[in-house]
Amino acid sequence: MKFNKEKYAQLAKQRSKRSPVLKNCAMAFLFGGGICAVGELIYYVFHDLLQFTEKDSSLYVCVILIGIAAALTGIGVFDNIAKHAGAGTLLPITGFANAVVSPAIDTRAEGYVLGVGAKIFTVAGPVLLYGTLSGVAYGLIYWITTLFNK
Repeated sequence: MKFNKEKYAQLAKQRSKRSPVLKNCAMAFLFGGGICAVGELIYYVFHDLLQFTEKDSSLYVCVILIGIAAALTGIGVFDNIAKHAGAGTLLPITGFANAVVSPAIDTRAEGYVLGVGAKIFTVAGPVLLYGTLSGVAYGLIYWITTLFNK
């Protein structure tokens, strides 16, 4: 049987499994909302119960969520959650923690320097680089525009 592009596309369309888009969106919404609810609960504990400042409470929420996501990645649970939650685990803090810890775990057999140290930021590195560069660019534009407004 000879294939051309049209026959191949038709065969691939017949054989490919359709994604349950509605289910995936619902799961992402529920898991993402659950992570945010946990963050709000942590914030409530620090701000309202322990009387920390708003700034300090927000900082502790970030640190604790990063720690939880990194620990769950380290013991192999985060990936299982992500299989069901989909994009719901990609909230900036938990997804970033997973993106930093995963390459470190995958390369630990190569040693701490050439494995973990060299590969830890392979996924998160571009985010850090371009996030920092865009922050500097924004800061320069803001600074230049304030010079002319004086």
